Amino acid sequence: MATEMTASSTDLVQCPVCSKSFNSDAINNHLDICLISSDPGGGSPVVAELSGPPLKKVCAESGVTAAGAGCSSPAATSTVFSVFQTSKSKPSTVSERNGFFSNKPKGSGVKRTLEDEPRLDRQISLSDEPSLNAAARALLMMDKPLAESLRPNSLEEYFGQNKVVGEQTQIRSLLDSHDIPSLILWGPPGCGKTTLAHIIANTSKKRRTTRFATLSATNASVHDVREIIKQAQNELRLCKRRTILFIDEIHRFNKSQQDTFLPHVECGTITLIGATTENPSFQVNAALLSRCRVLVLEKLSVEAMGSILNRAVTALGIKVLPRGEGDVEGQAEGDQPSIYMEQEALDTVAYFCDGDARAGLNSLQIAVQAQVRLFQSHLSGPDGPSEARILVKEDHIKESLQRSHILYDKAGEEHYNCMSALHKSMRGSHENASLYWLGRMLEGGEDPLYVARRLVRFASEDVGTADPAALPQAVSAFQACHFIGMPECEVILAQCVVYLSRAPKSVEVYMAYSNVKACLRNHRGPLPPVPLHLRNAPTKLMKQLGYAKGYKYNPAFSAPVEQDYLPVELRGTDFFTWTPSDL
Repeated sequence: MATEMTASSTDLVQCPVCSKSFNSDAINNHLDICLISSDPGGGSPVVAELSGPPLKKVCAESGVTAAGAGCSSPAATSTVFSVFQTSKSKPSTVSERNGFFSNKPKGSGVKRTLEDEPRLDRQISLSDEPSLNAAARALLMMDKPLAESLRPNSLEEYFGQNKVVGEQTQIRSLLDSHDIPSLILWGPPGCGKTTLAHIIANTSKKRRTTRFATLSATNASVHDVREIIKQAQNELRLCKRRTILFIDEIHRFNKSQQDTFLPHVECGTITLIGATTENPSFQVNAALLSRCRVLVLEKLSVEAMGSILNRAVTALGIKVLPRGEGDVEGQAEGDQPSIYMEQEALDTVAYFCDGDARAGLNSLQIAVQAQVRLFQSHLSGPDGPSEARILVKEDHIKESLQRSHILYDKAGEEHYNCMSALHKSMRGSHENASLYWLGRMLEGGEDPLYVARRLVRFASEDVGTADPAALPQAVSAFQACHFIGMPECEVILAQCVVYLSRAPKSVEVYMAYSNVKACLRNHRGPLPPVPLHLRNAPTKLMKQLGYAKGYKYNPAFSAPVEQDYLPVELRGTDFFTWTPSDL
């Protein structure tokens, strides 16, 4: 009997509110009812002790005394709040439910006086900063760039690359069917390479049939790659799951490191997605390139940037003022100011970010954060802010979007692209375009001596005999650049570029010499010997062998001399009109 009583007593649990005993499977339901209907005078000290901190937390976060959950005395409030002030945890549903542990009934809230409100406001603030609306607070509390926080999770939110992943494209159909091939994503910074890989990763996680791994070639080693490949082999063998490996900045791996992927991409152990800003023809191993599909992502257009920025301001709760409405009065949300932005400011970001979504979004974040901080400083000052709103203007955007460089890589493809554009513009006698491409190179940090050497070449290749003074002009420009350097030599190069653009053009020397090279490379059999009469004869033996015999010394004749200067096989050849097919 004692054993049965002990067993039954262990199944009973005492309610901490009414002190009654209940079975363990019924205590939860009773506790919910008991907490709501409990008498304020009958609450046990334990309940009051449990109910205090969660209630104070709710009060502190909301800043309002609820009708059914009044805050305790000022002394208790200050004590409890000092604990929560250092806590960085976010409010949870558990904290809200714990509000029912209040030892005061509904309708018995304590009315605050006007003197209490300022003191309470200072207590409930989780930071020393003046309170702002949700959008401003999110910008202030954000611990990572806006471009990373608003990275799209689906192709519907992915703007600007319709030629690559549009509705009717082949790649889009493969992505929708989750049959993802190995890819090399090539494009300028901020065009969406990493974002596209992020979208593929999210899609893979939803299906749970593919594992997604990420590495950056800037800090990863071959050991890291082999470790992931080993895991991929185990996943494929044991779980029948494929692995997608994303390598950011894959061009940072040298050719031998890239060879690590070859057998595993070939046999399908991994699906490789590489992102690069450099031309994969030069930076990616040819064997690896043949096993991957290259997707060329273009620089984002102004329209695409507008869509991206509109999505950002919508997510942040920023209100965009139409053109000409910059002086509208701010409408506060309660006692909180709203954040406004001029349409001109948003357009400025779209036009001036050079198709770089990352730069545009981060510049937008900087401009808004600066104005929020400025409003904060005025709010905490003695005079207060002059307006009840935060307005981001076009000038604020321009200040945050100051560009200290132009997209230009002296060792990459852009280097050769700009030089080719300069050469072709001068060849076409377009002096304005020539000056523009010269400026793109010099402002991007190009070596002026490299440009000067190319101008010397142009003076002979494209101007040639049409203006014999062009070559001395180019050589003089090279010497001047060597003497004084940048930035003083930029006007010297500009003068030379304009001179060569305006000069008459002739490529007959260039073409004639190109024909000579073609003649030599395409000749069949041994090259013809030098005719004996053209050879030098410094010794007696050479003279006996016939060297220089029959040579006519031209200055010794008053009339033109008839004499052959080409080998017998090439007599009568005119390289200015000759073509390789004549052989």
